[in-house]
Amino acid sequence: MFYEIKAKSHVRIPPSLLNKETETAVLLRLNEQFEGYISSDVGFVVCVTEVLNIGDGIIIPGDGAPFYETEFKMLTYLPELQELVLGKITDITNFGAFINMGPIDGMIHVSQTMDDFISFSKEKTLTGKESKKVLKVNDKCRARVIAVSFKDLTNPKIGLTMRQPGLGNVKWADEEEKKAAKKSKDKGNK
Repeated sequence: MFYEIKAKSHVRIPPSLLNKETETAVLLRLNEQFEGYISSDVGFVVCVTEVLNIGDGIIIPGDGAPFYETEFKMLTYLPELQELVLGKITDITNFGAFINMGPIDGMIHVSQTMDDFISFSKEKTLTGKESKKVLKVNDKCRARVIAVSFKDLTNPKIGLTMRQPGLGNVKWADEEEKKAAKKSKDKGNK
């Protein structure tokens, strides 16, 4: 889930940015400092969106750069269990697929891709034996978050499933809807 969070921090403005407006320099430094930051409390910081308040600047002897206490808003993504996500398949391996959900890739184990026996091909596709459904790189898919781990903050893990109705390749859902509509129409003609 995406959140807009208010935060406070001290920001150091290096002398190279002193020729800019204070608010512009502070926003640049905040984005440098927080963009890509990962925490189990706030999730993945996408960007700092707005500077709300800039306090008086102070200079620490021997530094030459002003420090400002700043209040700001940032956009974060914190994955939640059972959340539905839409993304694009970025890679397929023999053990599963990786789907880009925006700020991070999640992993769909091969057993969670579809209700079928799955085969992996050298062309990086996963194919269902009976259903003939194919999953390949760049497919748009819907998935559900089933596991979130921030145990290693440098490499957080998001586990996903596509083995529920309406999930999987969006083309599969479109085909299912067409089949259901045709079946309904055929019943109405009898």
